[in-house]
Amino acid sequence: MEKWVITAKKADFKYIGERFGIDPVIARLIRNRDVVGEEAIQQYLSGTVKDIPSPWLMKDMDKAVELLEKKIEERKKIRIIGDYDIDGVTSTFILLKGLRRLGAVADTYIPDRVADGYGIHEHLIRKAKEDGIDTIVTCDNGIAAASEIALARELGMTVVVTDHHEIPYRDSEEGREYILPPADVILNPKQPHCTYPNKNICGAVVAYKFVWALYEKYGVPETEILDFLEFAAIATVGDVMDLQGENRILVKEGLKRLPDTRNMGLQELIRANGLEDGRITAYHIGFVLGPCINASGRLDTAARSLSLLQAEDQEEAAKLAGDLTALNQSRKALTEKGKEEAIRLVETTSIKQDRVLVIYLPDCHESLAGIIAGRIREKYHKPSFVLTQGEYCVKGSGRSVEAYSMYEELVKCEDLLEQFGGHPMAAGLSVKEENIENLRRRLNHNCTLSEEDLMPKVVIDVPMPVSYISRELIGQISLLEPFGKGNTKPLFAQKDLRVLSGRIFGKNQNVAKLQLADREGNCIDAVYFGEAAEFLGFAQERETISVTYYPEINRYQGRENLQIVIQNYCR
Repeated sequence: MEKWVITAKKADFKYIGERFGIDPVIARLIRNRDVVGEEAIQQYLSGTVKDIPSPWLMKDMDKAVELLEKKIEERKKIRIIGDYDIDGVTSTFILLKGLRRLGAVADTYIPDRVADGYGIHEHLIRKAKEDGIDTIVTCDNGIAAASEIALARELGMTVVVTDHHEIPYRDSEEGREYILPPADVILNPKQPHCTYPNKNICGAVVAYKFVWALYEKYGVPETEILDFLEFAAIATVGDVMDLQGENRILVKEGLKRLPDTRNMGLQELIRANGLEDGRITAYHIGFVLGPCINASGRLDTAARSLSLLQAEDQEEAAKLAGDLTALNQSRKALTEKGKEEAIRLVETTSIKQDRVLVIYLPDCHESLAGIIAGRIREKYHKPSFVLTQGEYCVKGSGRSVEAYSMYEELVKCEDLLEQFGGHPMAAGLSVKEENIENLRRRLNHNCTLSEEDLMPKVVIDVPMPVSYISRELIGQISLLEPFGKGNTKPLFAQKDLRVLSGRIFGKNQNVAKLQLADREGNCIDAVYFGEAAEFLGFAQERETISVTYYPEINRYQGRENLQIVIQNYCR
């Protein structure tokens, strides 16, 4: 059961259309994405790197630059400790390349998902001390590691935290108290009193801003600063940040550079996935290239992905790219198996009645928990946690729905957890096996989600007759790219369409091709991907159907014609 809602935000669409030379429908789409005011619209349509905020606006950036400048000058050993996902690997690469460019004595350690777990642990601190490290720089982690950072300081090391995760806090009668780690410097736009305007950047962009500021201080040419754009774009999409404002510009500019990237590893990864001759979009980062970079941290070691980005020999880069692509295929098969087992558990046990799903898959590879949680959340439209058996305790990942802040709900269960962290929409945790059932009960007891909150909403931008679709309109829709979280692909709708013809094709018989007509007799081709036989049966049994759709130009054997891609349907 879906609830279809129309976005009804108000503005003078005719005036905006005339002012910016765009169709009023495009003006409405822009308003629906909360882009308001002429300056913001101008930036949305044609913003460049010049429009993104200065790195120096970030709290303590000047202090961080001064500290690293001194360490570089004194030839002190610096160790970058990152994370094993796409954001952690790219932020590690950006810092390592940036610091070495400035002459720093820098190395790196990316924790192993199974052996080390997420973030900066005590044994990594002690190892750094043994190795004669003077300064630890974290990236995409560290903000929740107060005791570990305290140990590093006690052992005489300097610590710089670069992170983007939520600041840990505790609520008391006096109000909310934020708990910052005792690092020498913290770069995190979410920390109190930080004036950096975009609080929603990923870890790699925080690292990029740090290198950007260092490069400016050292007088490195701007062209070299911009060499990191494709990595900032990959991390922003891969870590599912909102594609608004600065993030959208970074992704837009990074995507422009990606087909001609000078990074040999990325060149070979693009080639290994057959993308060298086509246009690379945010979709390709999110569903093709990004998962390959993530795959090594899931099933092997993320050091392999870092090696790919650092590769300077084409043969080595091609081998690494091929390995990562093959690993990603294995990951897909294992994910499908885990998803099927999770669905079986929900469907055959009392879990199905819960508003917050807590699913324990002891035999599942712990690295796949987050992906499976996402698939379960999509299927049931409920906040979903998938837990797996780790080496020392149970580990898990959660994916949420809009009305449920996963991080805040875990704070209320802190006494049951060994460790946790994350965002409103996603979280990671570790818990003792004997506490799983208590955690499930507590999360559900505390849950205030209503039936309406749990009903999937289909948000329609514009109810638009198919007769209004033109090549010009489709061309203008492309101005709104890149699409993703926070800047969704536009969704249109029309009621009362007649099905003139229909057939099913595709290797898995999962594509339906139709011809539709409106009441005035205007015809358009349509395709539907998914349960094609079920959809076609539904469509042909009824006099008319209502659909949500996205318009596109279908290019086939040198011919081009307008068509719609159907997303949802009802009578």
